[in-house]
Amino acid sequence: MSALVLPTAVSLSQLALALLGYSGFFIALLVAARLLPGRRVLGFAQPDGQRKHYLLNGMSLFVLTHMLVIAATLVLGASLAPLVTTWFWPLFAAANLFSVGWSLLLYLRGRARAGQPTTRGFVGFVRDFWMGVELNPTWRGVDLKVFAYQPSLIGLGLLVAAFGHAQYAELGHLTPQMALYQACWWLYLFTHYRDEAGVLSMYDVIAEKFGFMLVWGDLVLVPFFYCTAGWYLLAQTEPMSTPALLLLAAVFSLGLWIFRGANKQKHSFKIDPTVKIWGAPARLLGGRLLVSGWWGLGRKINYTGELTVYFAIAATAGLGHLGPFLVPLWLLSLLVHRAWRDEQRCSAKYGPLWQEYCSVVPVRMLPLPGLGLLRRLFGRG
Repeated sequence: MSALVLPTAVSLSQLALALLGYSGFFIALLVAARLLPGRRVLGFAQPDGQRKHYLLNGMSLFVLTHMLVIAATLVLGASLAPLVTTWFWPLFAAANLFSVGWSLLLYLRGRARAGQPTTRGFVGFVRDFWMGVELNPTWRGVDLKVFAYQPSLIGLGLLVAAFGHAQYAELGHLTPQMALYQACWWLYLFTHYRDEAGVLSMYDVIAEKFGFMLVWGDLVLVPFFYCTAGWYLLAQTEPMSTPALLLLAAVFSLGLWIFRGANKQKHSFKIDPTVKIWGAPARLLGGRLLVSGWWGLGRKINYTGELTVYFAIAATAGLGHLGPFLVPLWLLSLLVHRAWRDEQRCSAKYGPLWQEYCSVVPVRMLPLPGLGLLRRLFGRG
């Protein structure tokens, strides 16, 4: 099997079935998000100063998905393998069509609720369609922008697991690197849902309207692009060396600790500025800027942790192909630019205090762990 199965022609019948299946998956998650129990949490102040309550039941959805997949596998003999061996590209096309359709519905609903005409010229339509019209579109109490994380991340989890199912069906076992790939993604998703309230402090949830840009990113980019390394792992039959696996596990764990830990510290500080961080009261600069914990080591150290996680996951497929590293390289360009934009906003908001903060915490994003050592352990493959 080749490392990456490029798309062939998708028939209309395949596309119709894929669109039906994807729509069913989305609607089932949406209905479950309305019915399943969860925590009701007060969000952060939005640009107009208002604060919204959110029902966070992502962990319930995560667990329910596990239960259904395990039951279908053990009781019915079902397999997720066809998701990548047969239906990956039809589902990819279907997710794109669904994203366009949903974004158009959001646009029309937003214009109607705003009491304005549905079109304001082509340029205005494109801008509103892309960026969104409503900040917090809601369906029966479910915030759709926050909900979009569910088909995004649960969809990613299912595709990642499908690569494991496909390799097991072909080889009768998982290679050690495939097992590590599965474990890394599962831990990434589990820790996301464990700390799900952290999404409420993200800029896109607080300040960005919900349009095609965010919809497509959630429904297409994340699930179908972030699993790229799975294609290369599926083609491998030789096990990776134990030292390389242990190093990768350590690098991933360090990155996840930094990424989740830094985000949780920031979230906890926003809720309670007197919170203890690493066993001591939070230290502030000018009574406003956090310089404790990870935030005393780097101004955007959460991005460093996130990049470390993705480079480690990509490296489970070895260093012989560029393909698995397209995800972390894309994120590197994205996060470096986002860090710059974040600092421009902070400089405008805090003025001289931000310059003082930069002198106290001079590092923006810390360097990734040494890739030279990784190359010596992995060789070319």
